Amino acid sequence: MAFEGLADRLQQTIKKMTGKGKVNEQDVKEMSREVRLALLEADVNFKVVKDFVKKIRERAVGTEVMESLTPGQQVIKIVKEELTLLMGGEQSKIAVANRPPTVIMMVGLQGAGKTTTSGKLANLLRKKHNRKPLLVAADVYRPAAIDQLKTVGKQLNIPVFDKGTEANPVDIANEAIEYAKQEHLDYVIVDTAGRLHIDEQLMGELTQIKADLNPDEIFLVVDAMTGQDAVNVAESFDQQLNVTGVILTKLDGDTRGGAALSIRAVTDKPIKFAGMGEKLDELEAFHPERMASRILGMGDVLTLIEKAQENIDEKKAKELEEKMRSASFTFDDFLDQMEQVKSMGPLDELLGMIPGANKMKGLKNVQIDEKQIVHVEAIVKSMTRQERQDPGLMNAGRKRRIAKGSGRPVSEVNRLLKQFEEMKKMMKQMSGMQGGKKGKRKKGFNLPFM
Repeated sequence: MAFEGLADRLQQTIKKMTGKGKVNEQDVKEMSREVRLALLEADVNFKVVKDFVKKIRERAVGTEVMESLTPGQQVIKIVKEELTLLMGGEQSKIAVANRPPTVIMMVGLQGAGKTTTSGKLANLLRKKHNRKPLLVAADVYRPAAIDQLKTVGKQLNIPVFDKGTEANPVDIANEAIEYAKQEHLDYVIVDTAGRLHIDEQLMGELTQIKADLNPDEIFLVVDAMTGQDAVNVAESFDQQLNVTGVILTKLDGDTRGGAALSIRAVTDKPIKFAGMGEKLDELEAFHPERMASRILGMGDVLTLIEKAQENIDEKKAKELEEKMRSASFTFDDFLDQMEQVKSMGPLDELLGMIPGANKMKGLKNVQIDEKQIVHVEAIVKSMTRQERQDPGLMNAGRKRRIAKGSGRPVSEVNRLLKQFEEMKKMMKQMSGMQGGKKGKRKKGFNLPFM
């Protein structure tokens, strides 16, 4: 998870304040010191840390805390508000041209993930905003970059405009815009050339493309894993091009979070999107308040709901609910449900979006073994259609065949069958309780991959 180390440190620090009936200046001083160390360890810019801690200290010793009935909670509220402001305050939405197409120029150093991110952005615009994007291969210096963009476009079924490696990048971009107008496309996303480091030639070419295209957005793609270097890169690009927004890649990795917390404060340019994984649908709009909540262990229910709405078929969900109520839930339904939940993202990340999950007994530090999910799927897929519909058919011979087909021991097949039956009984009982019937609660069903 992004910000994991920082999140742990900050959560431990503010936890000490939660139950306090009174908060004095010494408490605030100690908390400020801990917050300062946590941010510096996360590679947040020193000046940014200094200003952030100063604001918290000033507000925390003010009347809004000292005269509050719950001073500890009031301090946490202040930390969350200041953290949200540090990352931009409100979500910064993507620009839309008065007359289509909207032109987006993607810039950044080589290796930041610019080409893949261009594809992810096109995919997000089509899926969430119902737009028709065009990808433009304007990196003429690396044939691999053109091939990569064409591969991404093919995977997503999004058109890619390219003129090979001999054409001028400015001409390519201009021709792409004309093509987009003819085809009535909404967005033109221009993947420009990157370099291993910032140089005059790179900036000169980008400045020329900007002057010629007059883009509606100039997105700087930055690798969040590079920490303070990412902030320095952002400053250099912004001075030359006056970028309109930042897209952070690899925010799902083992990143300390310094770049995300520093870039807005240093460049005064909003983080508009964040790459949360390698898949082409793992780019999210950046919401400062939601990210602050996640860092402080308060969950992120809105993003969780959005993921569910995008990935879970409402009709299928209603059918599944009816089957669960009537205990006619089958292994085919189980597989279908697993696929829908998996499409929402890594399970440990989804748990992190549930408020208080990090404090709940049994869920705190829970390790979800994604390999176990694969094993469960292998067992179910090794069953015949009749066996999936009616597990009661199982006998020793069938179990041995399923175990051999899935490459798992018979004991695992037995355990899954037992857990599946327990779940069906529990669902039937819960349905009865909702209908007003009284009954003893049974022990909850543990998913076989937790």
